[in-house]
Amino acid sequence: MGSVIREMVIDAPADDVWAVVSDFVDGPLRMSGGALVDSRLVEQDVRALTFADGTVVRERLVARDEPARRMVYAWVADDVTHDNTSMQVFPESGGRCRLVWIHDTLPDELTGWLATTMDRMSPLLQQALKSS
Repeated sequence: MGSVIREMVIDAPADDVWAVVSDFVDGPLRMSGGALVDSRLVEQDVRALTFADGTVVRERLVARDEPARRMVYAWVADDVTHDNTSMQVFPESGGRCRLVWIHDTLPDELTGWLATTMDRMSPLLQQALKSS
């Protein structure tokens, strides 16, 4: 199984960032910095995200752990054997926080694309969450 892990420090309090990250339907639009143009619930616990280039992905909510500030969801697609993605927010000193974003997936070949996408998205997330 391939894993991609990204960590970023955000200049905003953990509770403020968690309020956006934990919002399964509207959170992705609020933190994408324009990379997403739509996010909507298409069935119970499944959202459809539309990227600016027209790509649509579906993700299922797996878990939301309020005390740990951790959200887990899974990419749902025919060519994806397994997927588990988590975002977790940790408080840091000075009113900042750290966001840890982990994506585990099969087949392994998807990790290259995921790493590139997460690298492109990370600065957008960091800026948008700072503004939230």
